[in-house]
Amino acid sequence: MSNDAIQVTTLPSGLTIVTETMPRVETVSFGAYIAAGTRHEEAAVNGASHFLEHMAFKGTTRRDASAIAREIENVGGQINAYTARENTAYYCKVLKEDTGLAADIIGDILTNSTFVAEELERERGVILQEIGQANDTPDDIVFDHFQNTAYADQAMGRPTLGAEDIIKGMQREALTGYMRTHYGPRNMVVAAAGALEHADVLEMARRHFGLLPSMPIPAPEPARYTGGEYREEQDLEQVHVVLGFEGVPYRSPDSHAAMLLSTLLGGGMSSRLFQEIREKRGLVYSIYSYTQPFDDSGLFAIYAGTGEREAAELVPVTLEELVRVQHDVTEDELNRAKAQLRASLLMSLESTGSRCEQLARQWQVHGRIIPTEETKRKIAAVTVAEVQAVAAKIFRGPPTLAALGPAGKVPGLGHIAEKLAA
Repeated sequence: MSNDAIQVTTLPSGLTIVTETMPRVETVSFGAYIAAGTRHEEAAVNGASHFLEHMAFKGTTRRDASAIAREIENVGGQINAYTARENTAYYCKVLKEDTGLAADIIGDILTNSTFVAEELERERGVILQEIGQANDTPDDIVFDHFQNTAYADQAMGRPTLGAEDIIKGMQREALTGYMRTHYGPRNMVVAAAGALEHADVLEMARRHFGLLPSMPIPAPEPARYTGGEYREEQDLEQVHVVLGFEGVPYRSPDSHAAMLLSTLLGGGMSSRLFQEIREKRGLVYSIYSYTQPFDDSGLFAIYAGTGEREAAELVPVTLEELVRVQHDVTEDELNRAKAQLRASLLMSLESTGSRCEQLARQWQVHGRIIPTEETKRKIAAVTVAEVQAVAAKIFRGPPTLAALGPAGKVPGLGHIAEKLAA
């Protein structure tokens, strides 16, 4: 898509509005993206970002919880939200003629939420159920243990859902105080993509977000990757293992090489880990790698679920692949990884929701909207030597291991570090 379709306006309050007009679509995705998430929370209010996300839909001075859901669904629209380590998002997808309603509702829940006691207590129970469900899902909760081990004793490592005892005691004042501190216009991007005119969205943003108070936003503590080992024995059919390392942050010159490394190593059915560990050896049903960049750090991790007997073989074979990829990458597999990454990028541009989110995140992370052609050029320019170099940089660093289930046969951190250093 041509960059002529993208427009950005920053209001005197600091609120940025970014839009992209997408020809031949009949819908609009509209959202407010706040650069505050779990890592911005003090330890005493861990889970506040996620609790706020829930409470935003539970009533305003103009609408009760039922009206919020009913109004958007009356026009066939969808409304949702999510909380992450560094950001929280509230968004709608509607037909183009209902864009004004989407802006009205998102603005309403972010500026007029009431946090009434009855709704707060009800949602507290819902979140406690969510925490319980996560704890009962080993291939989900193992990632929380991995994150907490990789970033020990700091906000970056704490769970997004919060700890059960903290959620039980969290009061209304903690939520409203956190919202006042972190939900300012300088910390927020209003983004929209689809069948729209920038001027119309700009006017909607002025009308519905104009009451946000402009104030300085506190910076989070710097991320400190620590590494380490977490091991919990549970009576499960499988042991769930996450092995990871410090990766690269968003703005690293190695970011595209790291994404390609993840893709060729564990990004699909043709990847090294899938072929060697599942197809050739039959050790797992599921194995994959991923990169998770943050503002000032990042993670590169591999997940696998395997049987108790297979666990002893799984980790050594995985380590062999991590060593081999540091000096043995072929042009063919790199080109295949480039094709996968490029296709994923272009496919995402066909969705108004994906494009809306990309606009907001690119502005918040990079301070500009990155042209698609620029990203394609950078992916194409990555060399075999650069992939091998970033693999060496990542895999020779301190590892993090999280193992949940019948984990007694999973090799320990000392063995892993020794094999990677050899």
